Amino acid sequence: MKQWYEALFESYAKKYDQECFVQGTLGECDFIEQEITQDNSLEILDIGCGTGRHAIELTKRGYSVTGVDLSDNQIKRAKEKAQEAGLAIDFQTQDARNLPFEGEFDLAIMLCEGGFSLMETDEMNFEILKNVTKALKDKGKLIFTALNGLFPLFHSVKEFYESAQKEGQSQCKDCSFDLMTFRDYNTVVFEDDLGNKKELKCNERYYVPSEIRWLLKTLGYKKIEIFGVKLGAYSRKDKLTPEDFEMLVVAEK
Repeated sequence: MKQWYEALFESYAKKYDQECFVQGTLGECDFIEQEITQDNSLEILDIGCGTGRHAIELTKRGYSVTGVDLSDNQIKRAKEKAQEAGLAIDFQTQDARNLPFEGEFDLAIMLCEGGFSLMETDEMNFEILKNVTKALKDKGKLIFTALNGLFPLFHSVKEFYESAQKEGQSQCKDCSFDLMTFRDYNTVVFEDDLGNKKELKCNERYYVPSEIRWLLKTLGYKKIEIFGVKLGAYSRKDKLTPEDFEMLVVAEK
């Protein structure tokens, strides 16, 4: 039986590109460029690349990017978009829990919960971090976002989803948060690219900063920094607080 994150993206690429939470690409790529001092010689791996928005923008800026995603449909759309833009980008259907790369990349990005935190067990989420780490060269850098476990301790996730919902976009209902597992359970209601209305029962793992630090230290990262997230405006100036729904992690081997 397919997991919710596999079923969700079977026919949800063009509609996905219209969602409010994927509109921050330019500012997010500005931050990535700053973090790698605009060094065009660096090889970048985009994990959970979806329809390729970061990979395409970074390629336009002169970087060499490989994009991987579990969804054939998302990768197909990413290839179409790259072709429309006249760009040659290596997009591959890959499972982030079992990547074929070893010591090949200077930077890995995993943004907008691209893979990590979607898995149904903590062990699987850790496998993703392990595989990403293996794909990086010595002194390689990892930039990713994760759901901030401090947020649900102070706020209602249900109310947050309701306030963020926009007409014509996906909706979340029946939200509940389990304090023992730090998992949010909800039903997502959306319309796929073919116009079919669908409902899927989803769950995602929230992480507190100390967990992220421990996981990355276990994998040998020497420097780990965690910031708050503003859509399309990532910044080192944003200290992580319980007001942030997501956290931004920058780690160096």
